[in-house]
Amino acid sequence: MRPGRSSASEAYERLLSDIEEGGLPPGTRLREAELAERLAISRTPVREALKRLELQGLVVHEPHHGAVVASLEYGQLTELYLLREILEGTAARLAAQHATATEIGVLLRMVETDRTLIDQPQQLAQRNRLFNQQIRDTARNRYVNAALENLRLSQALLTGTTLRMPGRAEESVAEHAAIVACIAARDCDGAEGAARRHIVNAFRTRVEIQQARPAA
Repeated sequence: MRPGRSSASEAYERLLSDIEEGGLPPGTRLREAELAERLAISRTPVREALKRLELQGLVVHEPHHGAVVASLEYGQLTELYLLREILEGTAARLAAQHATATEIGVLLRMVETDRTLIDQPQQLAQRNRLFNQQIRDTARNRYVNAALENLRLSQALLTGTTLRMPGRAEESVAEHAAIVACIAARDCDGAEGAARRHIVNAFRTRVEIQQARPAA
């Protein structure tokens, strides 16, 4: 465990990462004893971590099952992407206002690196989170940042990545490039519009993924 971090914080971050990366998909039962053994810590910090995840809506208690990883219903999914469209559009608009030349350079290099990862959707998905964080940091608005961080937690419940769908990875990188081009040009309206289109397309792909699943 890293210095200065409590066992409960470490357990929380490990479990959140496992949920986000798909190691603990929605519906997975979360038994304290098994998790404690998996994380090589006692059950008390695991219990505290599960309580924190429950408060954030990532864990729920089901009859006869106990704690399980929560699932997003279609209505929640729609609400999530609608709010993402608004907030990430706003973040891109603010980034176009505030970005320094260095930050624009960082974003341009991120896009160029991502072009080399088109055939590696899982790695590209991880880098997408870094790209989104860079846009948020460049926007310089703590309230937009906090709201997007809360949404990021809910996004952890999304199963898999839309970047595995045919053509979506290349399309997503092109959309990021369009956002960065507008930020570099100080085109606030263009940056917001490009970011909104990116989220709309991601939502469309997410719905297509759900529709392709066999009925329960």
